[in-house]
Amino acid sequence: MGSRRLAVIDLSPRARQPIANEDGQVRVVFNGELYNFLELRTELESKGHRFRSGTDTEVIVHLYEEEGVACVRRLDGMFAFALWDARARQLLLARDRLGQKPLCYYEAGPLLVFGSEPKAVLADPRVPAEPDLEALDHFLTYGYVPAPWSAFRHLRKLPPAHYLVARDGRTAIHRYWSLPYLPKYTGAREELVEELDALLDRAVRRRLVSDVPLGAMLSGGLDSSAVVALMRRSVTGPLRTFSIGFEAPEYDERSSARAVARRFDTEHHELVVRPDAAALLSRLAYHYNEPFADSSALPTWCLSELTRRSVTVALSGDGGDESFLGYDRYAGAQLAAHLDRVPAFGRRALAALARQLPAGGAKSMWSQLRRFGGGLAEPPPRRYGRWLAMTLDHQKRALCTPEFRALSGAPDSLGLLEAHWRGAEAAGVERLVATDIQMYLPDDLLVKMDIASMAHSLEVRSPFLDHHVVEFAARVPASFKLQRGRTKPLLADVVAPSLPPSVLRRRKMGFGVPIEHWLRGDLRELAHDLLLSSRALGRGYFVRGTLERYLSEHERGEAQHHMRVWGLMMLEQWHRTFIDRRPDGTASPASMTSGSV
Repeated sequence: MGSRRLAVIDLSPRARQPIANEDGQVRVVFNGELYNFLELRTELESKGHRFRSGTDTEVIVHLYEEEGVACVRRLDGMFAFALWDARARQLLLARDRLGQKPLCYYEAGPLLVFGSEPKAVLADPRVPAEPDLEALDHFLTYGYVPAPWSAFRHLRKLPPAHYLVARDGRTAIHRYWSLPYLPKYTGAREELVEELDALLDRAVRRRLVSDVPLGAMLSGGLDSSAVVALMRRSVTGPLRTFSIGFEAPEYDERSSARAVARRFDTEHHELVVRPDAAALLSRLAYHYNEPFADSSALPTWCLSELTRRSVTVALSGDGGDESFLGYDRYAGAQLAAHLDRVPAFGRRALAALARQLPAGGAKSMWSQLRRFGGGLAEPPPRRYGRWLAMTLDHQKRALCTPEFRALSGAPDSLGLLEAHWRGAEAAGVERLVATDIQMYLPDDLLVKMDIASMAHSLEVRSPFLDHHVVEFAARVPASFKLQRGRTKPLLADVVAPSLPPSVLRRRKMGFGVPIEHWLRGDLRELAHDLLLSSRALGRGYFVRGTLERYLSEHERGEAQHHMRVWGLMMLEQWHRTFIDRRPDGTASPASMTSGSV
């Protein structure tokens, strides 16, 4: 076992990994941060365990000695680790509850190879780099590869809140945590606000422990602004914040970020980015290890680069939208639930009418209405999947060749989301939130941040992903979290006395880039070269005429295909980087993600 460590707690050589117990029979390599390690260390020392370092990692080997694999349930933080028990000849792989840190593995007969990312696993010459066409079919639906699949055959991701035990040539995977939605809190609103305030304050203070410089990513939205407000309660000295902006006003949040920075007297750093998306595309394909269509990876990459110039650890607002119902689609789901009372023929007529609306811009009212209304005739989970999908089934049939569909098995990708929806103990809109916490959060949002930040040797911590905060939010009735279409009212009540009124009033923008415009300008030539090259078409995945139609309709403004075109570009670049084994455009091995196990 080996590790490339980003040192944050205990910078001395004593903290180098693997770390062993007293007699060297239990060893661990670890990626992440444990926020309760001081309490656990005190408890373990009282039982006679001797520590050789000040790092949080050492807690794991001693806790394992006391509790075995059940030790995972005691850990509070973001983590992925591998632990070898020499006496039992047993390997334990574990991943944190919400999937903040990645862990994947390859299993073939007696061979088990594991790592933080596919690149680490593929470094073993016994692991073939072959595309998993079923996983790529899922990618076409979601814009990411959902766990447990990876883009590589036989290489799987360990899902969040799971651990894997390998012993005697056999492996078994177990779930150790599920998000409890019941019983619901019955207290008054004021009591809920007070308890949430205390939980968030505790979560922030725990994430301020660091032996290296620390700051905050500040977009100017409610979540990141709330984190800065809570940090200022504990940080009396200089507090550094970081923002990026764009020349396109509909994507620029700098004015709001500046207002928050002034309110809390932070040392604010900002940058107007004009990313060379064509140059970044190959770097993203390399670092993200598999096709990844979320174009907000571009600004996340740029923000991580800016932040790392000054600090090694940064707090962020990730996770606030899921726990406190911050996405407009949650309000849309409530409205759609009311429309379900309309007879089926009426909903089918509304859906057909919505699909005839003009395309408009990516953030235009027409675009939103088309997406919302087009799914009204579907059952709730399918409707929700339709809102999220990059490519729907009928679009796949036009895009993919019969050969690709036959080899991929043409899986029912939306069935994955539907299974999570049906398995959730939540009700109403919270069933959709539960699917996001199982899929979109770990497989898109957290992947995006972890890869972009760790590629720059930056550790990002989010108080909203504290599992105590997430559990509390899940048990708060939805009526407190979504009121008359107003998103995140409960969180707003916690920080309202501190934040500028403009932040509380502003509409959520999201963290995006004007890809739709770039594909008509700077990225146009690259899109044609990647998607219509003989190399790409020779794979036999996609129908040339459909690709040409996507490009021409988007360039003429007749349709909004930017998400799908960007995703297909990322897929082709990934294929060239990992499957074709072509070195052009890839980063050097020295820039592999820190902390690979």
